[in-house]
Amino acid sequence: MQLPFKFASGGGASATPIDIRARQSRMMEYDQPLVWVVILLMLLGMVMVYSASIALPDSPKFAAYSNTYFLQRQATFILIAGVIGALVFRVPVAMLQAGAPYLFIATLLLLVLVLIPGIGIVVNGGRRWLPFGLGQPSEVMKLIMVLYAADYTVRKQEYMHKLTKGFLPMALAVSFVGLLLLLEPDLGAFGVIVCIAMGILFLGGVNAIWFGGIAAMLVTIFVSIIALSKFRRDRFFAYLNPWEEENALNKAYQLTHSLIAFGRGELFGVGLGGSVEKLHYLPEAHTDFLLAVIGEELGLVGVLVVIALFYWIVKRAFDIGRQAIAIDQTFAGLVAKGIGIWIGVQCFINMGVNLGLLPTKGLTLPLMSYGGSGVVINCVGLAILLRIDYENRVLMRGGRV
Repeated sequence: MQLPFKFASGGGASATPIDIRARQSRMMEYDQPLVWVVILLMLLGMVMVYSASIALPDSPKFAAYSNTYFLQRQATFILIAGVIGALVFRVPVAMLQAGAPYLFIATLLLLVLVLIPGIGIVVNGGRRWLPFGLGQPSEVMKLIMVLYAADYTVRKQEYMHKLTKGFLPMALAVSFVGLLLLLEPDLGAFGVIVCIAMGILFLGGVNAIWFGGIAAMLVTIFVSIIALSKFRRDRFFAYLNPWEEENALNKAYQLTHSLIAFGRGELFGVGLGGSVEKLHYLPEAHTDFLLAVIGEELGLVGVLVVIALFYWIVKRAFDIGRQAIAIDQTFAGLVAKGIGIWIGVQCFINMGVNLGLLPTKGLTLPLMSYGGSGVVINCVGLAILLRIDYENRVLMRGGRV
């Protein structure tokens, strides 16, 4: 009779096939619907990036590129993001918590490096990129802020109702990050990071009075930034009246053509590949205004499907976070909800800009818009979310992670 195990030469028993299958089965216990929704969004995004960028080589700026240049790069980004996400999934949440302060400091250094002439790369007037494929530190900071704010909230839980020991240190850290981002400048990333930090602190039980006061102060700061910058001020007033001739030909040019794209799409769209606005009318159609191309080619139905998929991801993130907190995994729960806030806020801003609900701001649509930094960091964040869900399942069965 064949035994279900064999003895090692040293006398001890090695793992049985049953144990090996159990470990393999255990690692397969992840939220498969969440994985498929993420894959669906990335693949749909890749198709729409190809559609939105196929005519770009006709312009002098992209004349040296092939028609499939952006498609190939986006496919490469997705592949790299998948590999990195799979590796991050194997990192225990406890290790992320222990490393959160150090990751925050390291990312701050990257934000400083990007501002140094000769190191930071300037594109379209913004110094936001690092060389050698290191991408945008501001994208990295969105994820790191989730981890750092959650770790800070757990460590300072007993002081969260106090201004000096609880709220103020975190506010100063976010302010320093904001200063570095505004020097790039990247007001959109700053807005997302502020929402992440404030959202996690609110969920962590910060004093409501201090929260309301700081929120009012932040609104004042954002209004002041717009008022003191002629470029931002002009863009804001153009957003209020985009169809005025001077605005439509200048500051509101992107917005008006985005709205035209949605109008042409109507209910079911003009068909995949049939967009007219992507033919050098709508700038940044493959990045910031990808949703407008989706609206034109796939119509209201296509836009609603995209919104529903993102809503499902955000809702699932909050469900996983609520479950983690219920089993006393507070850090993991706050991280899960923070990832939901991050994805939800960035989607809301991008969609709001495309639809004319918000002033024009350069923020990509998560998982879908063209760009390596964004896709990779989004996948890393969602891999952490999957890891939290996996650990929840193991702990609820009485296992150990």
